[in-house]
Amino acid sequence: MSNAETSEWQKRIEGEWHGRPGLFDAEGNHVGFERVDRASVVEDGVSRYWMHTSLEGAGPLRNRFELGAHFDFGIVDSDQNRVYCGPDFYGTGQPYGLFVEANYYSPGWQADLRTWNQVLPDGETQVYSSVLHDGWAVCAVFNGIYKRTFDHKTNPETQKFVDEWIALETERGSRPQVLPTKEKGAWKGELFLNPVDQSDAGKVDVVIEHDPLSLRRARQQITWSGDLERSYGFERLRDGARTQYEGPDVWGNAISYGRALFTTQHIMNADSRGVEKIRGREVLIDADTRELAVVWQLMSGETTTHFVHGLLTWESA
Repeated sequence: MSNAETSEWQKRIEGEWHGRPGLFDAEGNHVGFERVDRASVVEDGVSRYWMHTSLEGAGPLRNRFELGAHFDFGIVDSDQNRVYCGPDFYGTGQPYGLFVEANYYSPGWQADLRTWNQVLPDGETQVYSSVLHDGWAVCAVFNGIYKRTFDHKTNPETQKFVDEWIALETERGSRPQVLPTKEKGAWKGELFLNPVDQSDAGKVDVVIEHDPLSLRRARQQITWSGDLERSYGFERLRDGARTQYEGPDVWGNAISYGRALFTTQHIMNADSRGVEKIRGREVLIDADTRELAVVWQLMSGETTTHFVHGLLTWESA
């Protein structure tokens, strides 16, 4: 797996990344954590990915995911397809700017994984999730936020930074996603736009207007402007880990695994004519600052047309 030139994605994820993603069962219940230090490295022209992990938790998922060894696997590094060549993972991932979508199989976990890894605009933060499947059925989910270092093994200050980050992630990683229930406001920001051909198509300014109607129901109006324009509104109802979208422009549902909400939204307004939908992940990074990291997979029928991704910040009305 030699590489003539390092891919742009590989350059974006240089260094070591540190996190403590939460482990959730299929119903959205938090059941543990996995402490992770990982890196994708190129050594003597050969790419490999290593992960040092330590699993904490209880129940059947602990039995299933406790392997007694660290992960290590080869990669064919490319900006079109990053191919995972085993022995610990087999599959492929496609980069879209600062976001990569990957689908691969773990013989150790005996699970098929769909992983979304999003680098935020600061270049130092990754929003990660892996949805694990038995066939088409979800069996577990990992998700969390990672920070990057370059001298963790030798620098005490860096080690202190990582320890503090892990403590913070432990505090907020298991909290369910609950949007403001008595405060009106909006999330705003400039998101990246990548068509399915993996090119760069510019930016999209997004506003999510949020108007709580009760402790479990809210009205939202979402507006895209810039290089891709959309506008749609809906009422959303939270029922435990599950959320329903109940029109007028969007119908669908979602489930949260901690602060990460995985959503399917069918857009039924006049502009979409019922053809478009969004499969997305919306991560409320911190319930206090309310920063929202979003990845929206825009689809026409069952064909992906664009990925829209980035960070939105909260403004109270």
